[in-house]
Amino acid sequence: MSVAGTPIEEIPLSLRGPAPTRVLVGYGFWLFLLSDIIIFGVFFAAYAVLSGETAGGPTGPQLFDHGRVLIETACLLASSFTCGMMAIAADRRARAGTYFWAIVTMALGATFLSLELAEFAHMAAIGAVPQRSAFLSSFFTLVGTHGLHVTTGLLWLAVMLAQIATLGFSPAVQRRLLCFSLFWHALDIVWVGVFSIVYLGAH
Repeated sequence: MSVAGTPIEEIPLSLRGPAPTRVLVGYGFWLFLLSDIIIFGVFFAAYAVLSGETAGGPTGPQLFDHGRVLIETACLLASSFTCGMMAIAADRRARAGTYFWAIVTMALGATFLSLELAEFAHMAAIGAVPQRSAFLSSFFTLVGTHGLHVTTGLLWLAVMLAQIATLGFSPAVQRRLLCFSLFWHALDIVWVGVFSIVYLGAH
């Protein structure tokens, strides 16, 4: 007996059942994303409470460059579109299209990350570091954690491109691409919250 061409004895017991492996993997990854969003929810709550606690230091309006943040936001939202195009190409097993849209996604994500690091470097240069105030501590924790997730996503996508090159569009690679897409879109949703609450809500 086999499932999707794979002998059932080769399938781990935890993955056997009436639901296809793709569904089980997607469901499990959604649970991971929900736990991650809960963590971000805690950071958002902490920022909301501490955003006014500047200890006499610089405030958000004095630090934030809204023009730069708009470019960051445009890059990340555009990368969500290109990631979707990559997923469509991968589903069609179009190798050239998958590589093209993946590279564009990586370029947009890297641009976002470089702009964010430039913002952090500028703030550090003028003494606006996490130790300066509770506001800055909560800001760097929230925005920095999101940046670490973007970095993880870029590394993950690079590994996926290597796996496509070596393993092709095997079912396992397809499932990993699905999980990556969910992860990347979730980062965009979190960033919309950061943009709205942290940058637009600065006062």
